[in-house]
Amino acid sequence: MAARPRLLFLAQCLPYPPHSGVASRTFNILKQLQVEYDVDLVAFSRVCHQPDRVARQAAWDALRSAATFVVEPTPIPDTAPRKIWDHLRSVFSGRAYTYYEYESDAFADRLHAVLRTRTPDLVHLDSVDLHRWLPDLGQVPITCTHHNIESELLRRRAQHPNQVLLRHYLLLQAARVERLEREVCSRLALNVMVSEVDAEKLRALAPGVATMVVPNGTDTDYFEPNGTASVAGRVAFVGGTYSYPNRDAVEFLLREIWPRVRAADATVSLRLIGRGAPADRVRYDAEPGVTTLDYVPDIRPPLSEARCCIVPIRIGGGTRLKILDAWAMGRAVVSTSIGCEGLDAADGENILIRDTPDALAGAVLQVLRDPQLRARLERNGRRIATEMYNWDVVGRRIRAAYGALLDRPARRRAAG
Repeated sequence: MAARPRLLFLAQCLPYPPHSGVASRTFNILKQLQVEYDVDLVAFSRVCHQPDRVARQAAWDALRSAATFVVEPTPIPDTAPRKIWDHLRSVFSGRAYTYYEYESDAFADRLHAVLRTRTPDLVHLDSVDLHRWLPDLGQVPITCTHHNIESELLRRRAQHPNQVLLRHYLLLQAARVERLEREVCSRLALNVMVSEVDAEKLRALAPGVATMVVPNGTDTDYFEPNGTASVAGRVAFVGGTYSYPNRDAVEFLLREIWPRVRAADATVSLRLIGRGAPADRVRYDAEPGVTTLDYVPDIRPPLSEARCCIVPIRIGGGTRLKILDAWAMGRAVVSTSIGCEGLDAADGENILIRDTPDALAGAVLQVLRDPQLRARLERNGRRIATEMYNWDVVGRRIRAAYGALLDRPARRRAAG
């Protein structure tokens, strides 16, 4: 029997537990690639995912069953002096901040050891943020997953801060990341996009760039309607507020949308599901009808109780896994246009799409009060999750694309 091709998977986070957007996609794509490849995982770890050594060890142990070989994860330095130093170097060098954020002698040693002993046939880069490591990878086809168009994400974020200096700095970084996307992505064998919307944006930035859409997915066997009766008036938001887009969404929800909902119906309740700072949780819990659940290892029980899942995202790109998971659970969803961007979302059929605080509040109340509308949204959401966004369906697409790269007589190289 011929040996399976070897794939080197470089990840900007240690994708376990797979309970946040990026970690969920990374973990499931890793599993899907392991079906046909011997996958070697070399990953950083983040404090927001694995807060201590014990959590990092547990994640490392768990991932050994999902990949052929998993290198000891490298923690991203999380000290204030290191972050300040990285930003200063970025400002004066002209490079994007992420070039310095992912600088690590320990990671370099681990990567080079794998390259010496386990020569890959293909490299999967799980974010353009890891671009500093491209020169180390040699003559091998390299693909890159774009969870967002990062330059656009920075520009969207710059629209909201009140601080003038922060806004200007974000725009500075956006320009540098856009230059990086234009220069690097055209040299990659394939850029894997999570939506056609993002693919079009990257092609506009770098004409002729090789792209393919491999959407985000959901585990429709894990997330499925379980017969649990929903709670009257219950609304849920899923997402850790250590992520700036999620934090902005929660602040927008509590400041602009939730008071309007409560003014119309004082019996409604909101559950905020996801890890956040203790001070923020205290502040959120003080709002009428609001309860923070912080991190929960299994979000299905609180999702099952919700009659409406709200996604008031104003900053972002890619596609929202929180919508896919809610659809798979058969939950009705209300979202902003940005929140459901790139998904096969049909207003009034599988989702309600609104953008102003009044309209979002009205849509939430409509879902809570109209059982026929709610049932239609639930039924159609579950169907589209199963037919289009099941991870097995997604996995077949990316494996076929990677197989085609290995069949090419001439391989493209991403360098420097």
